[in-house]
Amino acid sequence: MDLVHGTLAAAGLRTMVARDRAGLVVDALLLPHLNDAVKMVDSGYASVADVDTAMTAGCGYPQGPFAYIDQMGADAVLLGLLRMYDETREPGLSPSPLFDEQMMSGRDFTDTSA
Repeated sequence: MDLVHGTLAAAGLRTMVARDRAGLVVDALLLPHLNDAVKMVDSGYASVADVDTAMTAGCGYPQGPFAYIDQMGADAVLLGLLRMYDETREPGLSPSPLFDEQMMSGRDFTDTSA
């Protein structure tokens, strides 16, 4: 393991060790956050634009959760959530139904055209 870490460090890469489970460490942190944003919109709590603005202006994020979803692909986010939910059965990982609706429409979340 030390050889792998040393080789990657020499190449300018950072490493981390995590136990084997569905989803990468970043996915396990990011995907539930994105799912919460979709659930907020699905429940009528806030609009896509308002959630993205809250996270960029209020929290200093470089882009909002819906911009991230559009960049990653709603299908990839949904698949990651489903894999983690299937393994853990954590309710927060259960994808919002709005993911399916959005994918069926063929539009990005941030697409404001009619």
